[in-house]
Amino acid sequence: MAAPLAGEARFCVGEWLDSDQAVFADWMRLLGVYAQAHPAPLLPPVAALAQHVAADAELSALVVTMFDELPSTPPCDCDPTGRPQARSFAQALQMINAALGRPPEFNQTGITGLPINAIVNWLMPTASGHKFFLDADVNRCLKAILDHWGRFLTSAASLPALSNDPHKGWFGADAMQHMSGFDEEFECDPALPYRGYRSWDEFFTRRFRPGQRPVEAPHDDAVIVNACESSPYRLARGVTLQDRFWIKAQPYALGRMLAGDELAGRFDGGTVYQAFLSSFSYHRWHSPVSGRIVKAYVVEGSYYSSCIEEGLDPSAPRQSQAYITQVASRALVFIEADRPGIGLMCFMAVGMAEVSACEITVAEGERVEKGQQIGMFHFGGSTHCLIFRPETKLDFDLRGQRPGLDSQKIKLCERIATVKD
Repeated sequence: MAAPLAGEARFCVGEWLDSDQAVFADWMRLLGVYAQAHPAPLLPPVAALAQHVAADAELSALVVTMFDELPSTPPCDCDPTGRPQARSFAQALQMINAALGRPPEFNQTGITGLPINAIVNWLMPTASGHKFFLDADVNRCLKAILDHWGRFLTSAASLPALSNDPHKGWFGADAMQHMSGFDEEFECDPALPYRGYRSWDEFFTRRFRPGQRPVEAPHDDAVIVNACESSPYRLARGVTLQDRFWIKAQPYALGRMLAGDELAGRFDGGTVYQAFLSSFSYHRWHSPVSGRIVKAYVVEGSYYSSCIEEGLDPSAPRQSQAYITQVASRALVFIEADRPGIGLMCFMAVGMAEVSACEITVAEGERVEKGQQIGMFHFGGSTHCLIFRPETKLDFDLRGQRPGLDSQKIKLCERIATVKD
């Protein structure tokens, strides 16, 4: 893979990593300079990861060998942002430590900030890095780090990112060009500081004003609506319980996706529809059908794992969208639809990197109407799947698009499929 040229645009799914590398590179260079000039005691969750690795011989070996396996030649001499690549675990930890107290500023590319992902990006596809980032204990430590980041983003300390600075503020002129009609579409008060939002996360989990996303065909149970404001990524039929999901084609494996749930067998041979959210998307999830919640729970998984056979991905896990549905932290919401031709289905929200907090807002036994909120992503958007049984015969309406990384957004609660029964 050749090193990116200066100013070269690079498309990244959902705009979660920079499509104009210079902007994010400036932010990351400042982070690196700050971390080097101001070495500080590691924050408790970062220190806990360091201590856990130091106490485990295998993990200690992996963190050494994953840096040894990382090429020193382009593009790996710099991280994907253009900043010199961290070359030791201790250096990477200092970078993470510095990142956790800095709010994600706006820039023209729409990046909301994935500093940890950028630090470890090239390490993910190394043989040792792949093993390290799948380790359950490592992921428990990473979750504590991300929870710390989450507490910061839900606090008033994160509000400076919501300034009116014309270039860096989320309510500045540049940002508003990407969010035209914001005040009319979303619940806010333009007369108040930060439009009334009390944190960066509250801004990112903002609600539409009533009437902004009406439910299409609300009384027709044959119509399935879009559960997230999202762009189609993949549509697969005849999906089996087990498959070699880690290979380059990344086929779905329902047993893995559904974390071995006792209901997984009912979906063997069924259909999976996957779509992704962007940094400008609405981040709440809504029920695609009317029915009853059968189960709803969060599966703890990995945070920085990518499909190793995809090789170097300058914005991992961009090229591993299907793979992460089977290993990443995710929420499963099983719904028994009112329409017999649909029956049992599953909504799955998948966390990616720093964007890993999935909150379910419905409970087992609860009745939901089509278009009703069932949960949300915190700290940004990600990807999600709708999973149907093989008996459910569907006509999808993706607005003439072929699913993939360059597809366009379909609005929340618009028709995406109709059941044939």
